[in-house]
This record gives sequence, C-alpha cells and structure tokens, in this order.
Amino acid sequence: MACMKLGSKNDAFQKQGQAWFCTTGLPSDIVVEVEEISFHLHKFPLLSRSGVMERLIAEASEEGDKKCVISPPKIPGGAKTFELVAKFCYGVKLELTASNVVYLRCAAEHLEMTEEYGEGNLSTQTETFLNQVVLRNWKDSLKALQTCDDILPHAEELHVTRRCLESLATKACTDPNLFGWPIMERGPMQSPGGSVMWNGISTGARPKHSNSDWWYEDVSTLSLPLYKRLISIMESHGNRRELLAGSLAYYAKKYLHGLNRRQGANETTSCLMPMTSGASPSEKEQKVLLEEIDQLLPVQKGLVPTKFLFGLLRTALILKSNPSCLANLEKRIGMQLEQATLEDLLMPSFSYSMETLYNVDSVQRILEHFLAMDQITGGSSPCSIEDGQLIGSPSLTPITTVAKLIDGYLAEVAPDVNLKLPKFQALAAAVPEYARPLDDGLYRAIDIYLKSHPWLAESDREQLCRLIDCQKLSLEACTHAAQNERLPLRIIVQVLFFEQLQLRTSIAGCFLVSDNLDGSRQLRSGFAGSTDGGWATAVRENQVLKVGMDNMRTRVFELEKECSSMRHEIEKLGRTKVSSTWGNVSKKFGFKMKSQMCSAQEGSVSKQNNGSAKFEKAKDRHGKHKKNSS
Repeated sequence: MACMKLGSKNDAFQKQGQAWFCTTGLPSDIVVEVEEISFHLHKFPLLSRSGVMERLIAEASEEGDKKCVISPPKIPGGAKTFELVAKFCYGVKLELTASNVVYLRCAAEHLEMTEEYGEGNLSTQTETFLNQVVLRNWKDSLKALQTCDDILPHAEELHVTRRCLESLATKACTDPNLFGWPIMERGPMQSPGGSVMWNGISTGARPKHSNSDWWYEDVSTLSLPLYKRLISIMESHGNRRELLAGSLAYYAKKYLHGLNRRQGANETTSCLMPMTSGASPSEKEQKVLLEEIDQLLPVQKGLVPTKFLFGLLRTALILKSNPSCLANLEKRIGMQLEQATLEDLLMPSFSYSMETLYNVDSVQRILEHFLAMDQITGGSSPCSIEDGQLIGSPSLTPITTVAKLIDGYLAEVAPDVNLKLPKFQALAAAVPEYARPLDDGLYRAIDIYLKSHPWLAESDREQLCRLIDCQKLSLEACTHAAQNERLPLRIIVQVLFFEQLQLRTSIAGCFLVSDNLDGSRQLRSGFAGSTDGGWATAVRENQVLKVGMDNMRTRVFELEKECSSMRHEIEKLGRTKVSSTWGNVSKKFGFKMKSQMCSAQEGSVSKQNNGSAKFEKAKDRHGKHKKNSS
C-alpha cells in the first residue's frame, strides 16, 4: 500500500489513560477535548495551522483563564484523527496511507487547515496524495472508498466518494491483460519489467493473467449504498451487462445465506462476510439487499443463471419480500423457463396455511409469463406430429422443453393430498396442445393424481382425463391405460379404439413394405451377377420383418380378448342396456367409422369369432408372404 511521511520530528506524544500529553518540556496551556479524550497541548502550534483552532483559542482567551479548555465541533474521524492532526501541527512524522487519507482530508477541511495558515498545510498535502497516489491504484482506491462510509457527508462535500467510485469503475472496465496485473501497480514480488521476484532476483516468470471478473471479490466488500452507486457508474461507463450481472450475483450469494443452501458441488463456494461488522446480516438487512439486487439486475434473457433467479425467489418467499419484488423475479424466470430444472421448480410453500406442500401458484404464474413471452417472440405457431416427432419451427423447441418440465412437475406434486383438483387441472391445461409431441408425461401425472385422490367423483375423473389426447399416447402408455382401473370407462374404450386402429394401420403398413420389398428383390433377381452379400441382407430384413409382424399379431389378439371380455361383462347388465350404452358411447365419442373401418372395429370389439377369422386371414396372408420370400 502506498504511503507518504510528513514532518521531521520524532513522536513526542505520550498517552496516559484517556489523555494525551506533549512532552516538549514546556507546560501545556490548552486542553482540547475530542469525544472522551483530552489532549494537553500548546496554543501556538495549533492556531498557526488551523483557522478554527485560532478562533476557538481567541474566544477562550477572552474569558481570562490561564489554561483554556476548548471543545471543537465534531471532527471527522474522531479522536484518532485529531491525534494525527495534532502531530502534524507539531511537525511530528506522519504517514499518509489509503486508510487515513480520507479522514485527514476531511478533518483538514473541517478545521480550515489551508494554505492561508502555512505553506504545505495538511489540506494541500492530503489532496495531493489522494490524487497522485490513491486514485491511481485499484487497491488504494477501494480502501479509501471503504473509509468514506464513516464520514460520508464530509466525503461527499469534497467529492472524495465520487472520485473513488469513478476510479474503480474506470479500472474495472479496463482489460487487466492489456496493462498487466495488478492494474497500475506492482506487488512486492514483481519486478518493474513485470516478472516474478524471488529474493530480489527476477525469475523471468510472468504473473498469471486474470479473467474479466477479477474485481468481483474486491467490490463485494463495499457497503450496499456504495456498491449500488458503483454498479450504476460502471453501467454508464459501458461495462458489459453480463459482467455487471455476474457481480450482482456474487454480491448476493455472499450476503444472502439462503442462496448457498442448494449450491451444487461443482459450483465455487464463496465465504459469507457479514454486512455489518461483528454480526451476520439480519433478516431485515437481507430483505433490503434482495429487493435492491432485484432492482439492479438487468432485464435481459440469459444474463443471470436461472438457478440463481430461483434461489432469489425462494429466499424472497422466506423473507416475505414485497409483492413487486416477487412479481419481478417470477417474470425474469418466465423469460428463460426452458433453462430451469425440475429441482428448481420444486419450491416449498412457506405460507402459514400450508395448503399445499409445494408453491404451485408461483409456478403457474411463471408459466403464464413464459407463454406470454413465447407469443410475443412468435414461438407459438402450430406444428404437426408425425411418428412421435415434432415438425415445425425451431422456435418450438423451448416450449416443448417447458411442456416436458411441467409434466414432470405435475407428477411430483400429484401425490400431495392437499392439492385441489382445479389447481392441478389449471396447471396441466395451461400448456398448449401443440407443445406436447406425446402425452405420456401428462398421462403419468394424471394417473399419479388419481391414485393419490381415490375419493374423486366419476365426473371429476372424466373431466381431468379429457386433458389427455389418446391419439398422442405411445404404445406402452396405451397398454398401461387399457388395464388401468383408475381411469373412467369411456377413456379406456377410447384408448382401446385408437390403439387398435394404430396397430391395424401399422400391420397394413408392414404388409405394404413387405410387398414392396419382395417386388424389389424380384426386380434385382433379374439382373445378373447378384452378390452373396445382397442375399444375406435380404434374409436379415425378412427375419426382422417377420418378428415385428408376429409381435403385432400377438398384440392384436390380446386386444381382441380384452374387448371380448368387456363385452361379456356388459352383456350381463341386460341386452337392452348394453345396446343403449354402446350407442351412447359411440355418439359421445363421435366416432365416424367408414364402412371398411366399422367391420374391422366390430369384429375386434363385439364378435370374437369374426376377429379370429380376420386373424386367420392375416396369418394365411403372412404365410403366403413367407413362402414367397423363401
């Protein structure tokens, strides 16, 4: 740290208890009381350097006392600073440093220690040291700025605070690799050429270059008011917004203890320094800090990690921050919800009522912000789904990611018995239909909810299950749904219908592919010189096709057995009731069956014998195909 020595005499001051005495051999003729300390001094050295002391001594002398006692106005820095001022007046050696120069500069201005009362007075020397030494050095500027907190009104009046902030902001905006590290200074282990020193000998090794975030730790030691002003000045100087956001996140993690509770093992840990000396920050201080960080964070997607924003929101809920702060954080998260994880969404409910285990309302609002932003950016255009693949604009990728995330969240909160149906249904319905290529995740969440809420009425179950698009269920999900006793009957019938339709379509497609493959082999057989490798490939393809067709026929047979058993159970209720029930089901689902489709469906659901006949026909056809392939 840079320093400067003033004066030439040795220290002639001694302290005895709460009093300081000047041991010059002459008896003191004035007592200066500063706070609880008494300084037994002499009039002439004081009045020759200070205009304020000259007036106070003159006023005390008029009263006729031989030994006057004066109490100057509140001196910046208190008794400790006045001790240095008194030593300067006596010409004692005084060392100026970044830690005391601000106190001495303000005290000199307060006591009117200007050039009118002696050349090279304290005011001039401290101002020179401040401009030529302190403000040119990063560490010294930071240390001087920290001392401004104690005497902020006096430092503001002399513009010391603003100059220190400007110095720091300018150096933080400068790339340290351009000028070497540290900026504008050389450490005790660094030579003038920039190489590392060892026992005074240059080793030739160069110091490591720092990243652009080298100043995060240093500025995090500032108080919140000074830190806010520094960030504002840096922004006006054109510092990159992502660096400012990173500094804000670092500052928040340092003082908001709740942000580090879910910190991963791969993240760097930061020491938690107290906001006030000697004590950890109180809840009130943390609440104020969090709301200020929210105001300072730039509103731009991607500048701040989503996990950090969720940490702020979780802490704000614990500290019961104002509603505007909570709304801003939810909006920021909604802008980049596709970057979140399921763990981030699982925020506990901190309300006294404890209606639900997790804060579902907050997730609902975050999702609404995301959907609103998605519509503004034009990402909500319709898309088509073919073979389980989403076909559409690349901008649909974020919303499909969010849909999968919400389905996973619904599955996690579904076991909560206190979660009401309207709240669960509203969150599930908030995701647009085009955002889900498959409804397997939604079906799983609804199934878990039905299992955890067995007391739901049949009408509520049907209303909830209407959110599922049976045409967007995979074969595995259809198989599970067909045997799920928790689902309403009409949903099971609908699943069976679309599953069997899908299977028959797939079988017909396989037969078509098989015919095309057989024709292509016959075409290739007309050319001379066919190789053994081509024949082996054809055999393998034929075997794979055979296995796939066998699996499909087995599944069709199982479905026909299930439908037949369902029909027998329903027939027990009476032929009249059965006919009316099936009529209502077909009308309610709105199945528009063509002539050839009707025969297929009636054979699979109602007539076991016809289904077996169709199965035998398919088997004969496959036998013919197998014979041709052989």
